Amino acid sequence: MPDEAFDVAVIGGGSAGYVGAIRGAQLGLKVAVIEKEKVGGTCLHRGCIPTKSFLHSSELAHQIHDAAALGIKTDGLQVDWPAVLKRKDTVVNQLWRGTEFLLKKNKVTVFQGEGVIESEHKVVVKSSGQAINAKNLVVATGSRPKSLPGLNMDGDRVINSDHAVSLDRMPKSIVIVGAGAVGTEFACVYNGYGAKVTLVEFLPTLLPLEDSDVGQQLAKVLSKRGITVLTGAQLQADTLKQANGKMTVAVKTGEQSQTIDGERLLVAVGREGITDGFGLEKLDIQVEKGYIKTDEHYRTGHPSVYAAGDVIGNFLLAHVAYYEGEHIMEYIAGKNPKPLDYNRVPRATYTYPQVASLGLSEKQAKDQGLKVKVGKFPLVGNAKSVILGETEGFVKIISDADSGDLLGVFIIGPNATELISETALAKLLESTPWEIGASIHPHPTVSESVKEAALAVDGLAIHI
Repeated sequence: MPDEAFDVAVIGGGSAGYVGAIRGAQLGLKVAVIEKEKVGGTCLHRGCIPTKSFLHSSELAHQIHDAAALGIKTDGLQVDWPAVLKRKDTVVNQLWRGTEFLLKKNKVTVFQGEGVIESEHKVVVKSSGQAINAKNLVVATGSRPKSLPGLNMDGDRVINSDHAVSLDRMPKSIVIVGAGAVGTEFACVYNGYGAKVTLVEFLPTLLPLEDSDVGQQLAKVLSKRGITVLTGAQLQADTLKQANGKMTVAVKTGEQSQTIDGERLLVAVGREGITDGFGLEKLDIQVEKGYIKTDEHYRTGHPSVYAAGDVIGNFLLAHVAYYEGEHIMEYIAGKNPKPLDYNRVPRATYTYPQVASLGLSEKQAKDQGLKVKVGKFPLVGNAKSVILGETEGFVKIISDADSGDLLGVFIIGPNATELISETALAKLLESTPWEIGASIHPHPTVSESVKEAALAVDGLAIHI
């Protein structure tokens, strides 16, 4: 089989890989993608998409359970777990086939198999021996779930998020360790399906990377829903025991220790870049804290080798990986793309209520020595939120008191993951909170709460 020559070879067909490849093809580059599993990567097959399918069904179950308050009486609600799984698979497969079609439509050559680096210009497909020569190489190998020292991740009783999207039986009780986006989303999934959920977080608040007000409010809502929330708590892995179909483990909070139990233990303590097993060490590329180090154009130490997506450890978000993959191709094609300001990247957590954010928290801004003004609008003052019966949230906007610049936005409430896009556009256009507040928003909509929070920065909110 003759070697093939390309302008760019991409190792990994996930969010950074396939989107970057399509953009490269659009720019006239000859692009190859080497993918050992299915194109689409973690987001499509084990992350964003299957979990959101679960969450949609779970939230609907939660709404039906509470429907009597809206004048709708329901009896005999049942969760058909095999049907939930089938629905998840249908969604994933439809999007996977769509991704395959897009790559084919754009004339991207996909090599099925594990790619192994021979040099900065050569990758070999392990199973077939096919060699791919390329002027440029992009490493987009993604990430994998981390574990905790002392825990045996057996995929049955002790599981990670990869295992959780394919469980053949819905657990009646579960302990979730880690209350970032993954942990809190799965807490909502299982709680909505009627399971007993215990959520354990080592740091002081849920969603510890967000503004602390958000994590505190989410804890209140989830606790009211029956989820046991333990923050500032450390799991004692060496105390884990299994008996009679359940596991027990000790959790230490301050000087106090308690024993908690569940049928399964889900470890959701973060992810790490996949930098081993495919010959990366041959390139002498710098890896820091488990992630490939790059510059603002995603170049590694080799002038023709780039890296993008989770493996470089910026925001481990699919939409960030999309951007990074596209940016690399535009740079290779000579388009001189502008480096991304990560402070304008929207972040989304699909709990219910949803959480979305952008930029700096109030604490982060103050820690940088900035003088801030804060506008906060509670959803109890928003007509649409009252209609929906979802008022336990708020919009918080942080502004630079001197320049008026928009520094950060934090939303907890219905449609938060959609609402954040308005402020992301505002950040891109360098708009101020005053300009967001001056924009007319339709009534009644939850989006009015963004306007009110923006006005509240200067004490001008109307409905509080």
